[in-house]
Amino acid sequence: MLAVAEHRDRQAFAQIFDHFTPRLETYLQRLGLSRDEAEDIAQDVMTTVWVKSALFDPEKSSLVTWIYRIARNRRIDRARRARETLPLDNSDAALSVVDEEARPDAALSAGQEADALRGALVELPEEQRKLVQLSYFDGMSQSEIAAHAKLPLGTVKSRLRLAFNRLRLSLAARGVSESG
Repeated sequence: MLAVAEHRDRQAFAQIFDHFTPRLETYLQRLGLSRDEAEDIAQDVMTTVWVKSALFDPEKSSLVTWIYRIARNRRIDRARRARETLPLDNSDAALSVVDEEARPDAALSAGQEADALRGALVELPEEQRKLVQLSYFDGMSQSEIAAHAKLPLGTVKSRLRLAFNRLRLSLAARGVSESG
């Protein structure tokens, strides 16, 4: 990456592009994007990598983490734009009236579930709670977490699996079912 940043080395960039583009597309599709959307975002990410290569700092993160964070942010930006531009048609208006009627119970239930989740998270060992935070609240992949926490990927996977099993048991004990 330094060759790209310092010398605009097209061959070095081609290697980075060939390595990361298919992986980014797969990652984005696993996050629920269509193949076309994943290709668009992957192309956009790789363009950003070329244009902003001088901003990459190996002291702050690995190249993998930097590229995937750009991809994650592009996906979030696209989702936000899509929500902002969705037109409200008559069927949506009818649904919003039904939603308004259901909201008090749903809001109470959601609040109780959130309280139960907070309580369950507090009960987790610190090392597991931090990984859950990075995974679900910060949106990092397990590989990104491993790089960020300087832990082996297998350790991250094991700790997250243990954490989610503990959360599931704790939430069940608090009367919160998996379906809702």
